[in-house]
Amino acid sequence: MSLDAREALRLDDVRKVYGTADNPVTALDGVTLRLSTGTFTAVMGPSGSGKSTLLQCAAGLDRPTAGSVTIAGQPMPTGGEAEVTRFRRDRIGFVFQQFNLLPTLTALENVTLPLRLAGRRVDRKRCALLLGQVGLGDRLDHRPAQLSGGQQQRVAIARALATSPALIFADEPTGALDSRAAREVLALLATAVRDHGQTVVMVTHDPAAAAYADAVVFLADGRIVGELARPTADAVAERMAHLTDAVALAGV
Repeated sequence: MSLDAREALRLDDVRKVYGTADNPVTALDGVTLRLSTGTFTAVMGPSGSGKSTLLQCAAGLDRPTAGSVTIAGQPMPTGGEAEVTRFRRDRIGFVFQQFNLLPTLTALENVTLPLRLAGRRVDRKRCALLLGQVGLGDRLDHRPAQLSGGQQQRVAIARALATSPALIFADEPTGALDSRAAREVLALLATAVRDHGQTVVMVTHDPAAAAYADAVVFLADGRIVGELARPTADAVAERMAHLTDAVALAGV
């Protein structure tokens, strides 16, 4: 298998099966996907389609039952958890729905944390600059409880950028935000791709959020069932409605 570092993410025939041999539940059913560096991709699908499992396996948070995952030309390790954790720290950033900031640390300390955990040199000036770029240059010493939800998510984005990762995974990043804060966060993710060459993969259920991406990948029953380039909110909503109806009819 040839590996291409220009591919930020490569999945080859990835399967994930839960349960027992007598009662298996297939969450991913042979998913193959290529995402180029410097792109913003949304992943969507009906409830139970496998989109969260796809993110977890692609990010090394869960291990596929079969198949392989490659990040920026480097295969995901198959050894112990410590090895996988080191791999993630060096190559992957995360933005979660619930922000996952440490409440006792300031905004700046939360941003520097991934560098400290990875044993890398902490450039506080650069981390402060990242917070300035997400509009929080005057909030460096504020703790999460002193920030709004939208501001906390901006800290999380700055934290994800701090290690200059090959790939950023965003799991429902606007799910806990009001509409205005959601738009601001999505615009920041799009800017990270456009201006900084980052690669973002975002799981979302919101067509308006998906419209910020360059493309949308649709899942159903653990399989990729379609893609949509240059999405609009209306086009995504229409595709999702058809997909949900098809899944419902298949279950009848």
